Amino acid sequence: MKYYYELTKSGLVFGNIITVLAGFLLGAQVLRNATAVPVSVWLLIATVAGICLVMASGCVFNNYIDRHIDARMERTRHRALVTHRVSARSALIFASALGVVGFFTLIFFTNILATLTAVTGFIFYVCAYSLWGKRRTVYGTFIGAIAGATPPVVGYVAASGRIDVVALILFLIMLAWQMPHFFAIAIRREEDYAAAKIPVMPVARGVARTKISMAIYIIEFIVAASLLPLFGYAGSLYLTIALILGVIWLTLCVRGFWIRNDLSARAVAANRNWARQMFFLSLFVMLALFITIAVGAMV
Repeated sequence: MKYYYELTKSGLVFGNIITVLAGFLLGAQVLRNATAVPVSVWLLIATVAGICLVMASGCVFNNYIDRHIDARMERTRHRALVTHRVSARSALIFASALGVVGFFTLIFFTNILATLTAVTGFIFYVCAYSLWGKRRTVYGTFIGAIAGATPPVVGYVAASGRIDVVALILFLIMLAWQMPHFFAIAIRREEDYAAAKIPVMPVARGVARTKISMAIYIIEFIVAASLLPLFGYAGSLYLTIALILGVIWLTLCVRGFWIRNDLSARAVAANRNWARQMFFLSLFVMLALFITIAVGAMV
């Protein structure tokens, strides 16, 4: 069971629970303000369980699709499908079972809009990203980020029953956050991606271009995060926290421009260390922002 569990990329799945929870609580607040109808805690449990199963299914399918290129990357060559500790057939059955149970949970206990949002994210991740974009275009990261931006939207739509400007804002926040987050990973693992012939930004366009893109996306993240209070769905405390988090993240990003981008050992090590800092700070920013959204919605 350990190896099947590893195929689900549990860190990614559990990391998204706070985004689903924040989206759900915000949706419940919007519904409560509009209709005074409370949202059941069972709906919350079903939403989190359903989307987690769907994400886990997508991750197992991704492991199945990537098993050949994973063998060429230091970071992934010990995965269960690469080492044959889990067979390809068993992985497909496992992924399908997770998906069926997850989608059944969403459609039976939530609503059709939430289910369709999850289906859209699943298709983008498994088909548009894993099967096609990851191997063929430098925009593969963006395609994958579209899928990764859907969990908080699923939570919001499950509670509110509608897709509106709040759902769009949550999507944009998550989309903008993911790009510098995954670019940081790509810089740290540039040699791995090059060996596997995956055209991530640092490999296809260079580290300097990647740093510029990261700064642009962080600015977009700050703008997107600031839209919730602008439309009246968050208060001044949230806005203050969002701006502080964004400015700290952008400041660290700008520091990267002072690091040389040549192939000398010193420059490569410095860029990887900076990318590591960017990666961990991005995780903190995401968790802090969505915890703030969740707390604000409950209050």
